[in-house]
Amino acid sequence: MENVLDGHRVACHECDLINDVPPLGPDQIARCGRCDALLYRNPADCFDKTLALSLASLILYVVANTFPFLGFGTGSNMRTTSLFSGVLDLYHEGMVLLALIVFVTSLLFPLLKILGQIYVLAPLRRGVIPPAVNEVFRFLMHIRTWSMMEIFMLGILVAFVKLSGMAEIIPGVALWAFGCLVVTLAWSGSALEPKVVWDRVEELS
Repeated sequence: MENVLDGHRVACHECDLINDVPPLGPDQIARCGRCDALLYRNPADCFDKTLALSLASLILYVVANTFPFLGFGTGSNMRTTSLFSGVLDLYHEGMVLLALIVFVTSLLFPLLKILGQIYVLAPLRRGVIPPAVNEVFRFLMHIRTWSMMEIFMLGILVAFVKLSGMAEIIPGVALWAFGCLVVTLAWSGSALEPKVVWDRVEELS
């Protein structure tokens, strides 16, 4: 795939200046001529990096939702939990809204983001436009701010600190996978430049 990103006339989202941006080479960025705000980037190997990170995220997601997340208790009275069972516990305790928020932001949207990136980028990398690519990619751009796995991970760390003096806590395989998933998913988001995708779609149309 060509590494040079075509130039365009772009309105700055900060000061509304119309910028004539020349073609960008790999790892080059375009900034506003008036306020120096970032307009867009041309990350090298954008498709390959994002796809690799998305596939790694998918594997980690499966592990994080298959194996025990953590065990806690005292002596022989140990209880294991998983990500989804934690959501169910919140629901059964009557915290329906909180259970829904945790499920959507920490389980559903991250999975949709991973699958959506693979669905859009894998065919485009091979020179094929997937069905409904515009709608799927716009949906991905909308939900990426609602994927809050980092906040969920922070809540887990706080719980560790508070419960460590009350019971024995044993991290499970899923917890380590979840921690790695937070990193790979955030990395895939930073490696993906929407303009590269839209230009690829336009090129193949």
